[in-house]
Amino acid sequence: MNKKSLRLFSAEVAKGVGSLFFVIPCLLRVLAAFKPDSEIVKFQGILPKQWTIANFQEVLGNPEEIPLLRWLLNSVIISISTATLVLTVSSLAAWSMARLRLPGKPVVYGVVLATLMVPGQILLVPIYLLLNTLGWLDTPLALIVPAAGGAFGVFMLHQFFLGIPKDLEEAAALDGCSRLSTFMNVIVPLSRAPMATLFIFTFVGSWNDFLGPLVFLDSLERYTLPVGIALFQTSYFTEYGLTLAASLLCTLPTFIAFMIFQRQIISGMAASGMKE
Repeated sequence: MNKKSLRLFSAEVAKGVGSLFFVIPCLLRVLAAFKPDSEIVKFQGILPKQWTIANFQEVLGNPEEIPLLRWLLNSVIISISTATLVLTVSSLAAWSMARLRLPGKPVVYGVVLATLMVPGQILLVPIYLLLNTLGWLDTPLALIVPAAGGAFGVFMLHQFFLGIPKDLEEAAALDGCSRLSTFMNVIVPLSRAPMATLFIFTFVGSWNDFLGPLVFLDSLERYTLPVGIALFQTSYFTEYGLTLAASLLCTLPTFIAFMIFQRQIISGMAASGMKE
């Protein structure tokens, strides 16, 4: 084995060992969800000695006290709506920044990027006051609309749009396409990979968001899954089995989405750094 093959083999082994640090905790959580509370509290082995689905039956079979399906529906609606809105606003803003000759565009783009360094927690109070004025507290709009002001999507798509040849847009203009028609018929089809990546990232971020629903929502039936699952933990008692079972059910949709769109995510992240 030559030096190059040895380096490649060592790199693959290192990646395999590193991946175990991410896979093993997830596997342990899955196995623990099938254990009774007595085995979870007092560790007796990795595999359950007494396999049980009681935790899942309790979570799914008690909708009056644990409206898990309602929380699931809330999370799905809010996450899809948020990802769609962010994708629409960010793509239009990024394309405008990359192509249109706007006065003060470098300054505006710099300010947009500067907002990436502002912690979201600082904005909770002003956003709360604004939502209260609009009457959107304890509604899905409180979580969907503010997300459209994020700068990550603008930065990500802007970098990709800079790599699209201007000749394509000029040819579309010669064929009589308006700017919006050019964007919809030329830019969007060429940007499916980064747009799919942004959609998935925004969906997962909204799905896992805990602080926003905790602050802006009050009604039990309007909670999302992360906040609903937190109700199993109190200051004096934690229902470990129910928490693990519910968190496993909460993770499945995002895991399935990643498995379906993993090619688009990888290609989109690689393409977002392209420049003309």
